[in-house]
Amino acid sequence: MPHDGPESFAENPYAPSLGIGEADPIGASPTDVEAFRKHHLNHEASVKAVGLLYLLSAIFLVFAGVLSLGGAVGNAGRAQVSTTALVSIGVGYLLFGFFQGFVGVSIRKFKPWSRIAGIVLSIPGLIGFPVGTLISAYFIYLFASKKGRVVFSERYKEVMAETPHIKYKTSLVVKVLAGVLLAVIVLGLAILAIGVLK
Repeated sequence: MPHDGPESFAENPYAPSLGIGEADPIGASPTDVEAFRKHHLNHEASVKAVGLLYLLSAIFLVFAGVLSLGGAVGNAGRAQVSTTALVSIGVGYLLFGFFQGFVGVSIRKFKPWSRIAGIVLSIPGLIGFPVGTLISAYFIYLFASKKGRVVFSERYKEVMAETPHIKYKTSLVVKVLAGVLLAVIVLGLAILAIGVLK
């Protein structure tokens, strides 16, 4: 069935006649490409937000690792806490923090492999019922859904390059929530630093 423009595209965004589906990955008209990008824009922005959350979490883990190693140095010769345990914890935090940060950056760049890594990192959060379960399930949906597979595809990178003028406008609510989350992370880091450096 022929498609006359963006309205018909919105009804069936994966129609092969648009030249964006797997049958014909190249060759969509500018109008079709813009409609395709707009159709996935919210999902694209949500995925990038998850990448940012992973980055913030990575900063916390790396900082915690550095503090643990610092605590191990300060604990040398004392019997209260095992220095070996502090070193092991510190190294574990550092390694996982750097890995999560790398995944976060890759997710924001829509590297295809990072979609799977994002799913793997989200799975442990499912045990944090109910809030952790809901959040992690949402993250997994973002990565594993049909739109998730599309935004991590090579064709979608081409679409983004062809439509740099299309931007997602972050709502005030999202900005406020991000600010609150950042404040909580900073507070957590401060409490952790005080506890280790006592």
